[in-house]
Amino acid sequence: MSTPLFWVDAFTDTPFRGNPAAVCLLDAPAEKGWMQTLAFELGLADTAFVVATGDHEYGLRWFTPTVEIPLCGHATLASAHALFESGRATGPITFHTESGPMICTRVGDQSDQQIEMDFPAVPPTPIVAPPGLIEALGVDPIAVLDNRQWFIVEVATAAEVEQAAPDFLRLATICDGASLTARSDRSDVDIVSRVFGPGIGVDEDSVTGSVHCALTPYWCEKLGKTELVAHQASARGGTLHLRWSGDRVFLAGHAVTIMSGELAI
Repeated sequence: MSTPLFWVDAFTDTPFRGNPAAVCLLDAPAEKGWMQTLAFELGLADTAFVVATGDHEYGLRWFTPTVEIPLCGHATLASAHALFESGRATGPITFHTESGPMICTRVGDQSDQQIEMDFPAVPPTPIVAPPGLIEALGVDPIAVLDNRQWFIVEVATAAEVEQAAPDFLRLATICDGASLTARSDRSDVDIVSRVFGPGIGVDEDSVTGSVHCALTPYWCEKLGKTELVAHQASARGGTLHLRWSGDRVFLAGHAVTIMSGELAI
């Protein structure tokens, strides 16, 4: 039986921007080794594997080219987009994942429709930087934090985030991933970030939903807000609309299908 496969650019309304993810729609759960091999073959930052479990309910797993990860925002957005656009889902989608249930809903009107994702909030904790982390990132930190998936380093200016040139080989020996963040100097954006994951096979992730589960409560508290606009300042760039409510973070963004087809194996 054929297996549908989609290539989707997430957190953007412009092709070839945002963060690309592959979405593989399975008829039944697949073996982990096969999923990892396909993710390596496709070579994108993340490949999502989706299998229906009920009415508008799906199991969802995420793989980088080298490892399975517990949470991926952009590949979740891509998965919901693929299901909505193909007509397989018409109402809110519940994904059942290693990080718990995640609900995706279309919001806005037809002229500016986005997908909003309901994720767990993971407020970061201040820590002492692991040896070599700051030197590998090449920045002057204001704060160093940990949210159990990413180390987060706040710096003074958006320019320092944008101009950072980490030593990826050194960073990979220290941690799976690290994020830089700062308050934005733009009137239409509240915060900026970049994310580096050489330890999981992705030197720089283009747009990272999962890290905003930590950045949202952190910056909402600092800025006295409950809603933020975030820009991830990678080469491709992307925009996230963020809302913090108790123990949940709501991330919204656009997505664009670049290719769709079927696996030939």
